[in-house]
Amino acid sequence: MSTISAVPSTQNTSQATFVSQQVVFPHIVEPEEFILQRHTLPHPAAGQVVVQVEASGISFAEQSMRRGRYPGQPKFPFTPGYDLVGTVAAVGPGVEASLIGQRVAALTKTGGWASYALLAASDLLPVPVGINPADAETLVVNGITAWQMLHRTANVRRGQTILVHGANGGVGSILTQLARHAGVRVIGTASPRHHHTLRAQGVAPVDYNDVNLVQRVRELAPDGIDAAFDNVGGASVDRSFSLLKSGGTLVCYAIASAKNSTKSIVPKFIALLAKLTWWTLMPNGRKVGFYNILAGRGSKAFQTRLRDDFAQLMNLLAEEAITPKIAARFPLEQITAAMQLAESRTVYGKVLLLPKHEE
Repeated sequence: MSTISAVPSTQNTSQATFVSQQVVFPHIVEPEEFILQRHTLPHPAAGQVVVQVEASGISFAEQSMRRGRYPGQPKFPFTPGYDLVGTVAAVGPGVEASLIGQRVAALTKTGGWASYALLAASDLLPVPVGINPADAETLVVNGITAWQMLHRTANVRRGQTILVHGANGGVGSILTQLARHAGVRVIGTASPRHHHTLRAQGVAPVDYNDVNLVQRVRELAPDGIDAAFDNVGGASVDRSFSLLKSGGTLVCYAIASAKNSTKSIVPKFIALLAKLTWWTLMPNGRKVGFYNILAGRGSKAFQTRLRDDFAQLMNLLAEEAITPKIAARFPLEQITAAMQLAESRTVYGKVLLLPKHEE
């Protein structure tokens, strides 16, 4: 498929025309059936901006969306892309012109897999000067998720012990680093191929396919764990809950085990929420919940949390207290190969899409 680059048609950015290259999910598809097309963006309206996308990522959300299995996803066809990092190329009425040329991030849910995106200026998160856009991209949806689960939901403290499922994944690789930086002991489940890397980061690895996983974790934490972060769902949730000590917290944030099923994910999601609700009513001294990064979206409190937490992550990145884990980088034209790699469960970190632009 040929490259379609997007450039403004005039030097006056307020009236420029931006033709965006974008990936489209036309219906429930395999990676080989993704569509790459061009789309002319409307001029930014009041309060809007056009962002030239420099990096977007592939996450569990898009892997589920292509199967039509992500709760709340839009109707087909649509352009996926849960987050992005880029540079403001044009602004609409009511938006400061000084924003043009500034690097920003955004939590989009959809629309990030494109060379240009039309966004609300109020949704932009500032990216400090000197931060690489690909590095920053790993800390938008994945980084904010990890930070908020660790520090806002579970309120993990120095000296505690936590269990992180999928410690090699996009969220897990950041969550383990944030926890270690906070003085927290981490036990991480992953394929044996990633155990050496986890040990090098101070994480105690456990094979996620080990039939004796609960026993292995109990050998490492005889008194139980203070928090578990579970993105697997199904039987894994029961195992995670059983490993909590009194006062411990279970945070669920995905149902990866249901991704490849041909049945609707909704019944499993409802069943999980019902189980978590039941556990909250039990007098066991343990806390449980399902984390949703978009909860409260649109409110002032939501925007404040998002900005504050992303700023914390940018500070840690600038200080080299955390290291972005990028498994691979692909142009939009290679979206099929990028998705296949992301879904292979062999990578450590996040697979990124880096749109090309003409100078």
